[in-house]
Amino acid sequence: MNAAPNTPAKRRLLLLRHAKSAWPTDVADHDRPLAGRGEKAAPLMGRYLAREKLIPDLVLVSSARRTQETWKLVAKKLPSSIDKMDRADLYEASAAKIAGVVRAVDPSVRTLMLIGHNPGFQDLAEGLIGTGDAEACAGIRQKFPTAALAVIAFDADRWEQLRPKSGTLERFVTPRSLD
Repeated sequence: MNAAPNTPAKRRLLLLRHAKSAWPTDVADHDRPLAGRGEKAAPLMGRYLAREKLIPDLVLVSSARRTQETWKLVAKKLPSSIDKMDRADLYEASAAKIAGVVRAVDPSVRTLMLIGHNPGFQDLAEGLIGTGDAEACAGIRQKFPTAALAVIAFDADRWEQLRPKSGTLERFVTPRSLD
C-alpha cells in the first residue's frame, strides 16, 4: 500500500550511490578513493539533503573507501547527531541482500539512508518502486549514476514489511540535475 498524497510516509529510504571514484593502478576495488569529480559531487548532494530537510535517522555505509569518503563529505553538510554504521555486507551486494539489510533495521528508524553501489542500488530501487513520478522512474531504469539519490516512501510500520513495488518514488536527483 502506498501513502496517500497528503499523508506523510511512515518510512523513507534514501539510496545514495557513492560519488565518482578514481581507478588508480594496483589498488583493489574495495580501496578505490573518490576522484576529483566525486569530491565535488558529494558535498553538493549533502547541501541538497540539508536544504530539502532529507535528514536520515540512520545511515548505513558500505565499507568500501569510496562510500566512506562520500559519507564524510555529505555528512559535513548535515547535523552531526546522525547515527552512522559501517556495513561490509553492502559492498558488492545484490538487491536481495540490500533489501535484507533494510528489512532488519529497527522500526524506530523512520528515515534510513544507505550509501553503496550499483548494480544493487538500481536493481533495489526498481524492485521497490510501485508508483511515483514517471520521468523520475524512467531515469532510474535508464541509469543510477554516481552520487545519485533516490528517495522512496513506504506506508509501513516496520522496515520488515517492505515488499516489491510497495514504495513511492518521491524524487530521483543527480549531481548534474543540481548544477
